[in-house]
Amino acid sequence: MPLKIYRCIGLFFACLLAAHTALAATAAEEEKKEPSRTVSGKYDALKRFSQVLDLVVRHYVKDVTQTELINSSVKGMLQGLDPHSNFLTAEEFNEMQQNTSGEFFGVGIEISLENGQVVVVTPIEDTPAFRAGLQTGDVILTINGQAAQELSLQEVVSRIRGPKGTEVEITILHNHSNTPQTLRVVRDAIPLVSVKSRKLENGYYWIRLTRFSERTTEELKDALKIADKESKKDSGIKGIVLDLRNNPGGLLDQAVSVSDVFLWQGAIVSVKSRDEKRGHVYEATRQSDDIRVPTVALINAGSASASEIVAGALRDQKRALILGERSFGKGSVQKIIPLPDGSGLKLTVALYYTPNGNSIQAEGIVPDMEVPLENQRTDEKDNSRLQIREQDLNRHLESAGTKKSAGNDKSTEAREHLSRDNQLRMALQIVKTLPKIQEIKN
Repeated sequence: MPLKIYRCIGLFFACLLAAHTALAATAAEEEKKEPSRTVSGKYDALKRFSQVLDLVVRHYVKDVTQTELINSSVKGMLQGLDPHSNFLTAEEFNEMQQNTSGEFFGVGIEISLENGQVVVVTPIEDTPAFRAGLQTGDVILTINGQAAQELSLQEVVSRIRGPKGTEVEITILHNHSNTPQTLRVVRDAIPLVSVKSRKLENGYYWIRLTRFSERTTEELKDALKIADKESKKDSGIKGIVLDLRNNPGGLLDQAVSVSDVFLWQGAIVSVKSRDEKRGHVYEATRQSDDIRVPTVALINAGSASASEIVAGALRDQKRALILGERSFGKGSVQKIIPLPDGSGLKLTVALYYTPNGNSIQAEGIVPDMEVPLENQRTDEKDNSRLQIREQDLNRHLESAGTKKSAGNDKSTEAREHLSRDNQLRMALQIVKTLPKIQEIKN
């Protein structure tokens, strides 16, 4: 599929460049000779594009080059397809590659473009944006004084990123607020550490996945090994709360391998493209380190893409109880296609389906137990988060004693998390009760 797309794109530009000079020179004469001729034929659209390109180059009020215009045209063409397809310049393509390996410098937010507005899908945990109070659903109005509506999504990303220690000024609008808020956020390294683990009680662990990058499965297995060693005196691990809330997704292969840690047979996800009626089905395999203890998975509106694959697989395979709020609903597959000049395409090529055959796209994963997160902060009573999901995006495709300091006492930190997180408390109670529930006969 990628090779076919690559060839088609190459052919398109080859035809465009070869035909441009001849078409521009003869366009006016042809229109005079046959003004009433019906526009038809497979090259008419290309001809019209070439005519408009020539007119803009010759008559636009400012001097613009063909390269600038063609890049803008390709960006517009792809952005018109769906919210996730895009053309990337060489610099943007390089930045894209940094998202799944190593680290980059910025504030730590995942964003999307909706009706010309840049919306925060989720702030990445333990990043400058997270600490500054950016929330799911915030609308970014300006970056360093420039209106975000004037920029493409990748241009917004480029302006928010920058050298470590430098400051970026972001003006945002919270949901249910009429007053914009300007934040000055200091950029920092955004490491792709994607797995965090805390012991909630003896034998019960809270595993938090913040994204799906190249080492997520490896980090998960390392965390589980530490938990297993730590809980040996308590008869081993008794239950896991797998937290996927505000996890914006990432790599498909990592979503599959993470699911496989909790599954030992059956389908995980199927991927279907336009030309593949059956698609490709990813299956779980039996492994010696499979985790078989009771599991509860937490999701919310910030859980997207790869995190929805994991939640859907565990739900459909009846391997975990899903608790929280309906997920984002990004069930489309993007292929990154490099072009010869260092630029690239981010193109939607397929859709995800859960083991039961349900599309994730614009539907999301509906939890087995819907438990809204209670807002513990009094200053946010009238400023609840806007629950932006894929279906709300324009052009979406149809179908996350003396008290020691918290930093030095993980058990204290876990208790503090439990005290202010009703979804986590509920998940812990359920994962402790699941064995008893499963004993009940119909």
